[in-house]
Amino acid sequence: MSDIIRRDPRAEWIARNRLHPLHAAMQPVQHSWMGPNGLIRKNVHGVGFIGPNGIKRIDRSGAQQGGAAKRTAAVQVQLPLHQVPAPAFYINVVPDMVGGRLSSHDRDLLGLARQLAGSDGAVLAVVFGEHKESAFATAGVDRLLVLEGREFDGYSPEQRVQGLRAVDNQFNPRHWLLPDSRSGGGELGRRFAASLKERPATRVWQIKGEECIGRAGAGQEDLARPLPRLILAAVECAEPVSDTRHEVLPVELSTALARSLPRIEDLGAVAVDPAAIPMAEAEFIFSGGNGVKDWALFHQTAAALGATEGASRVAVDDGFMARDRQVGASGTWVTARVYVAVGISGAIQHLQGIGACDKVVAINLDPGCDMIKRADLSVIGESAAILQALIAAVETYRNGAKRDAA
Repeated sequence: MSDIIRRDPRAEWIARNRLHPLHAAMQPVQHSWMGPNGLIRKNVHGVGFIGPNGIKRIDRSGAQQGGAAKRTAAVQVQLPLHQVPAPAFYINVVPDMVGGRLSSHDRDLLGLARQLAGSDGAVLAVVFGEHKESAFATAGVDRLLVLEGREFDGYSPEQRVQGLRAVDNQFNPRHWLLPDSRSGGGELGRRFAASLKERPATRVWQIKGEECIGRAGAGQEDLARPLPRLILAAVECAEPVSDTRHEVLPVELSTALARSLPRIEDLGAVAVDPAAIPMAEAEFIFSGGNGVKDWALFHQTAAALGATEGASRVAVDDGFMARDRQVGASGTWVTARVYVAVGISGAIQHLQGIGACDKVVAINLDPGCDMIKRADLSVIGESAAILQALIAAVETYRNGAKRDAA
């Protein structure tokens, strides 16, 4: 195991937030301090362990202190459990679930639903098909309804509207919340509203009491209207849930869904050149910086992964990448699901530009650089050797998949 001390941003945020229920538990224990006469005083009660009889013992061997000096133990944050045994009403949420996981937009939407539900209501998430998400509990979901079936695969708005109609008839929610996004939520919400013969509130970014405020006039004006039953919310419509965890009890439809012949046939995804995808819309970005010495190998790895290429400002200034490939506050702000930084130390402008990325992977020689501290996964080593190993692993995986298919 690596000896690199990893930061826990969530624990640090809780330690700064005095209103958080776990704030007191996250405060560091002061083991020593300077006395008024200049002598170092030690807190003998701050170091030790709980014995088998429940009495705190002082560790005089120095073993525990030495272990703590070498590595900071990871703090397991156990959030209080929020339960709703008998919901007075439901707030239904239909997240986009791009790639089978909750996006930042979905989490904002669940945060808004949590506000509308209060203490008496329950947030019911409706998910189509299989998913890979395991963090529904910390996102604010009280009930989870998964609508499975081949009819929901791919682009199937008609079948999904039928499924939502069945959920609406059974649970009769107080509000429906969908993300007003290009990933499917915007279209599905408008189709569902037309099916219910209701007028939805679109591009909503704030709710105050019985009134909602949405964007209008090409995003330059705000439009206030009474809070409707169906809401299509914009990004950052609310703060994501962070101070509670929820039961995520599974629920099912009481009646089988009616099957009908679809009028729309999904012919599958169309292959798109990753280089033609705008940086702001790319889902997978492979970005290089000053630490990349073999740019031909970098381009080969990006092609093997099927990723959109990006670069730091240093790489762009040196002429290795075009100016429209620059990532950061002085370039393009990106919202990729996966961002791989190769040889990028992590200047503040670059870290600002990737602040909305879900997962960040860093490949770097310096274990103490800022990009390593920001990354969710770090690989320490020479970039050329790591990229070659990555290409070999991708080819092995694809060859194995072809043999299994044959």
